[in-house]
Amino acid sequence: MHEQLVKLIAHNVPFSQKEQALCEQYFEPVLFPKKCILEEEGKIPKYVYFVVSGFVRLFHYNDKGDEVTTHINCPPGFITSYVNFINQVKSNENVACVTECELLRITRNNLDVLTQQSTAFKDFSILIFQQSLAYNENRSNELATLPAEQRYQKLIDNYPHIVHSVPLQYIASFLGMNPKSLSRIRKEMIR
Repeated sequence: MHEQLVKLIAHNVPFSQKEQALCEQYFEPVLFPKKCILEEEGKIPKYVYFVVSGFVRLFHYNDKGDEVTTHINCPPGFITSYVNFINQVKSNENVACVTECELLRITRNNLDVLTQQSTAFKDFSILIFQQSLAYNENRSNELATLPAEQRYQKLIDNYPHIVHSVPLQYIASFLGMNPKSLSRIRKEMIR
């Protein structure tokens, strides 16, 4: 299960066999069923996850008790409630499997050890953090400036498999709209 992670790291930074072995040592392979809660709000996140296969989402409950999906992760990629994981404080978000998932996970302590022992992984972690910041800034701008139709079109252009694997109510919430609006947009696009 480590092949995708190793390939992703090696594609971005020089990565030795020794560092690969360290990565395989510290990232634990796990399988989870559909709808499994990996990390629960009100608790300190234990792991950062690398998604090998399947879809994982971040969500919280709004003041009306409705689920609000803030992130959907398509493989390969990392997911957790990052700020809470890094600072080891209680999260207001849940991390949940949308589908059955193959994941690699690492604790905060092991992540610190790995970045101390591997220059490549430290450089890769910085790169992932920079990409995450850019992604979140871009997403905020899109939610604030793009009409719903364009947000949906960009999503299916960039992640075409998401509409076949993730329930529409999660996609709608992620795009900042209600499911009825998304259904209307999808019908109009088919015409």
